[in-house]
Amino acid sequence: MSLYKNSQFLVLLALSTYALASSVGGNLTASDSADKLKQSLSLSPAAPVVVGVDSPVFKPGVDSLFSLNLLSSFPEDLEISDYCSDLLHIFGQRYVAYVNCLVTAARPVKVCQNCFSSYGSLTNIYTNISSDQMGPGNVSCRDSLLRSDHLMLVYLLYSNMEDIWTKSACDNCIKGFQSLTNDTLYFISTLNQTLTCFEKYQQGNHTELCKDCKNAYRDLNELYSRMETNLTMCIDIEDSMNMTRRLWSKNFNCSFPREETVPVIAVSSFMLFLPIIFYLSSFLHSEQKKRKLIHPKRAKSYTTLMNIQDKLS
Repeated sequence: MSLYKNSQFLVLLALSTYALASSVGGNLTASDSADKLKQSLSLSPAAPVVVGVDSPVFKPGVDSLFSLNLLSSFPEDLEISDYCSDLLHIFGQRYVAYVNCLVTAARPVKVCQNCFSSYGSLTNIYTNISSDQMGPGNVSCRDSLLRSDHLMLVYLLYSNMEDIWTKSACDNCIKGFQSLTNDTLYFISTLNQTLTCFEKYQQGNHTELCKDCKNAYRDLNELYSRMETNLTMCIDIEDSMNMTRRLWSKNFNCSFPREETVPVIAVSSFMLFLPIIFYLSSFLHSEQKKRKLIHPKRAKSYTTLMNIQDKLS
């Protein structure tokens, strides 16, 4: 019975659809069909509608607990204190100042003598951040700024700057982030005297430069050798000495016999004549040995001859 009623309903639905199409004139366009399809879909509760996040229909609540912005504020118990925030801001300023100084002092290298003050300021603020001492309100910034995440960005940034300072051996030229050491100042003074002599003759005859600046250049080399032995030089001194030697040898074509070459020449000469000495001593020793072997034979034959003469007599 139910099947019969359903069949009647389908027949009536087909007839009504045909009548509607006939009234319009059977000339439905594609756009009209699409519009009717949209209307039918909008009226159908079973048709799902997917709306993108960027759609104007999607509007997250302003007062929602979680926002799409990664820069949103977190609860106060997770935020750093105002004191730690101020330290972080000062660290950023001093970090930028030190990096700018390093870039300007890259060539010629003067990272120690020009940037020791800015590095000292950076070290000072980092010491305050990494210290166990409590700030205002009994707040320590070491955990919140250095250990609160896996990246540890503040520690990483400072470690890179500290590595540059260490590789440059700036501690050998700087005295407590306050001034240059006396050895460094004396080397700079000697270097300036040598460069002044170079400038005096560089436009003229280089032969006169090699002759008149020889003593100044020799004193500078000896001073550099002593500082190299005593480990009292930094990258600034090393780079300036390399540039001075390049000027002396390549630009001015000057030569200067260094004292350390004398022992090398002496040892080389000794090694050269060593085979000759060895073969000569071997030859003399063999001749002496032959004489020792022949002498007893002669003595024995002479004794035998004397005995024979005694018997005959």
